[in-house]
Amino acid sequence: MYRVKIKPHWEISRDAESPLDTAVLLTLLAAIQETGSIANAAKQTGGSYRHAWGMLRDAERMFGHPLVETGRGRGSRLLPLAEKLIWADRRIAARLSPTLETLASELEGELSKTVSCRPPMIRLNASHGFAVAALLNQLNEQQLPVELRYRNSADAVAALARQECDLAGFHVPLGEFEEASVAGYSQWLDKNKHCLIHLAVRNQGLMVAPGNPKHIVGLSDLSRPGVLFVNRQPGSGTRMLLELMLSRQTLSTAAIDGFETAEFTHSAIAAFIASGMADVGFGVQTAAQRFGLDFIPLVRERYFFAVSSSALNDPLMQQVIGILQSSSFRAIVDQISGYDGSATGEILSLPEAFRGLH
Repeated sequence: MYRVKIKPHWEISRDAESPLDTAVLLTLLAAIQETGSIANAAKQTGGSYRHAWGMLRDAERMFGHPLVETGRGRGSRLLPLAEKLIWADRRIAARLSPTLETLASELEGELSKTVSCRPPMIRLNASHGFAVAALLNQLNEQQLPVELRYRNSADAVAALARQECDLAGFHVPLGEFEEASVAGYSQWLDKNKHCLIHLAVRNQGLMVAPGNPKHIVGLSDLSRPGVLFVNRQPGSGTRMLLELMLSRQTLSTAAIDGFETAEFTHSAIAAFIASGMADVGFGVQTAAQRFGLDFIPLVRERYFFAVSSSALNDPLMQQVIGILQSSSFRAIVDQISGYDGSATGEILSLPEAFRGLH
């Protein structure tokens, strides 16, 4: 089984000068941020102190601004421009990772099909999430063939109904918004054909800058003057949930500055806020924690894989279910900030999962 990795790569140029390759520079800047020392950063990245200094000088000459401040006895610290470069790189990765991972999976399949008979695969369509990523890591470690496509929850479930995938990842809030959310998927889910595999329970809420400088406490604050919001893309389960919650409180989306500004993952939302481009966004606790943001929990939701009942006994599907039901994988899910893996791997009928569904 071939494994393809595609990573973002970006360059910066000024006027007619040769472009600056940011890859090595960003690695060095991140190491300086971590160690507080150019010498230690050079050692950590496998280069010499002289080479590190030369790279910094070249970059500073190109930008016309310093990147690092040094002082005797005080070590080295990144200046705002260097911090902005690091945040830009994280934002690029957060925005592009689902697309690149999907493309990598497609290329793996094409390579396998070209050089040999293509082996049976689990076709996984899912909205991007941290427990989904953890499962993919486990599948890859155990060399189970999987064809991944990240897409929003509604598109994933629709693909299952068209028999275009074997597992469709989607999420549904617990409590008062569950019934309306389930109704959004009901046109594709058939209780006589499909069942669910529980992946996790997770927290959704508001992500805000550290210290919550705009004093945001709830959804009603999103329409306050001076508060800039960043949203998920139309059709995503997270945006569907947010719109349900706003409607319940009779809050107009037109009054929210930035409501039409959209990102495609929770991490991209968090990176957007962390870089100072917005004050608040709606997403999972994990993304807020990983980008150093504060988090205001508002709702718990369950993440499921929908699957055809007839596929449960397929040998490859049984291996996937075995991973999901293992104590080791449940422990991995539990370690993800804001996630609960106590029911991970449970198989439920649609009426068992959603009591109002008959």
